[in-house]
Amino acid sequence: MFDIGFSELFVIAIVALLVLGPERLPKAARFAGLWVRRARAQWHSVKSELEHELAAEELKRNLRDTEQTLREAHDELKSGLDEARNRIQREGDALRRGVDEIDANLRAPAGDNGHADGSSVDSTSAADPAATVTGAEPQSPGPEPHDPSPTADDAVERR
Repeated sequence: MFDIGFSELFVIAIVALLVLGPERLPKAARFAGLWVRRARAQWHSVKSELEHELAAEELKRNLRDTEQTLREAHDELKSGLDEARNRIQREGDALRRGVDEIDANLRAPAGDNGHADGSSVDSTSAADPAATVTGAEPQSPGPEPHDPSPTADDAVERR
């Protein structure tokens, strides 16, 4: 606190002994010690209160920073979620359109069979019942075993 060495304290004690005398010097020393203790206690109280206030202010600042970081993360997550939702919606719409087009393409040739009620009979189901169950195309039987060379029509059917 103060830069007072031993020699300065010794000079102060000699002057106090000469000024106050040996009878009043112990009483004055106790009084000075009391005031020094009170000053130190007050100083420590102010210091601890200041440290407490600084710690509370730092804690509030950290909470505000954390809250701001969480808000930014929430906004980023929300925008990413919205973007993903929109992308999924677009992909779903594209898939739905594709399925509708495939369905329309499958229904268009079937509707041209001439049935008045709009129903159609699948020609593959009559030719090959297994194709209806598995959903596979019927395969041509190929050339007869006794015919060693396939015809041009058989080659086209195999493809």
